Amino acid sequence: MDRTILHSDANAFYASVEAAINPELKGRAVAVCGAAENRHGIVLAKSELAKRMGVKTGMANWQAKRLCPDLVIVPPHHDIYAKFSRRLHEIYERYTDRVEGYGLDECWLDVTGCPMSPRAIADELRAVVKKELGITVSVGVSFNKVFAKLGSDMKKPDAVTEITRESFKNMVWKLPCSDLLFCGRATTEKLKTFGIFTIGDLAKAPPALIAKRLGKNGEMLQKYANGLDDSPVAKVGEEEEVKSVGHGITCVADLTSIDEANVVFVALTQDIGQKLRYLNLQARGIQVTVRDSDLHFESWQQLLPEPTQCAADLSKAATALLKTRYGWRKTIRALTVSAIHLESVNDPCQLSFFGSDPKLRRVEGALDKIREKFGDGAIKPATLLGDNKLPEEKPAQSPPPGGIQH
Repeated sequence: MDRTILHSDANAFYASVEAAINPELKGRAVAVCGAAENRHGIVLAKSELAKRMGVKTGMANWQAKRLCPDLVIVPPHHDIYAKFSRRLHEIYERYTDRVEGYGLDECWLDVTGCPMSPRAIADELRAVVKKELGITVSVGVSFNKVFAKLGSDMKKPDAVTEITRESFKNMVWKLPCSDLLFCGRATTEKLKTFGIFTIGDLAKAPPALIAKRLGKNGEMLQKYANGLDDSPVAKVGEEEEVKSVGHGITCVADLTSIDEANVVFVALTQDIGQKLRYLNLQARGIQVTVRDSDLHFESWQQLLPEPTQCAADLSKAATALLKTRYGWRKTIRALTVSAIHLESVNDPCQLSFFGSDPKLRRVEGALDKIREKFGDGAIKPATLLGDNKLPEEKPAQSPPPGGIQH
């Protein structure tokens, strides 16, 4: 018997939560932006209405306002988003004990054997979430995880899409390869070089060709394209051990200097530091990944002098690593920074004489409490204020596409 897998995706999650806690934002174009009080902030998320007006994730505040003059810009409140995410999980767990998160706003549910029909469960989930949380979800229904996620992406907002074993070839095979889970930009471009553009092309390609060109990753993607995904939905409490905590962004305007990159690192590591403290973890290493203006990737790692969960330590190390390893032959389109080699803060360790200041760790812990009470926008590093560039304003022109990477 086929499994029944649902994938629930909260629509425009950050912006929807902001509207749920502030009813004055309902029906308006909203963008959640870092450093919202100054013109050099970046759009982290946007509402459906803002999206229709052309606002894109990664766009500078001034660009978003130029496209949508009525845009309401609000600072992020990550603590509140985490609470809404937990409440979403609580709703899902009323239906099954197999609930597997995929970021804050997405979840798979295995409801195999439930007496209700899959469509009825999906419609009920939408109604319950809307009533109790004031936000909407789109739900994909299928016989495996990959197609369930694909279904939740096909129709938004507040919709249900069902992909069955009988219908998947007609529904899925016409879509571009980039729509398939784990088929990233680099893989998509490589597939195009040997004439594979759609998921159907991938499904019907000679397996030997895929294995030769893309290795095991290609073999996995071809199985997914043919509906051959048997990966289970984890039970509640069985989530995999956290191996890294990262955050990245694709900038609308390319970064041209280490100073501009440093501002991005400072912004990204604020979130990473908060997550590490929330998880009671610390990092022994840092990883920086760059995508340049030609869409080529480079990545470097290095160990830290001592384990840390301080944003200041992480951003300083990331900037130093980039300065040492990147030659600036090309401008930078996207940056990702990750805290790696994680361990519990309770693990014993040998402290370095030149390590981070313990006072700084206490300060960041105190700042977490301020943010928890007053919101993430209540306090931020001076680097993200004033005239710092992220990046500098350009002459009026249509901004290139961009997006957040998690």
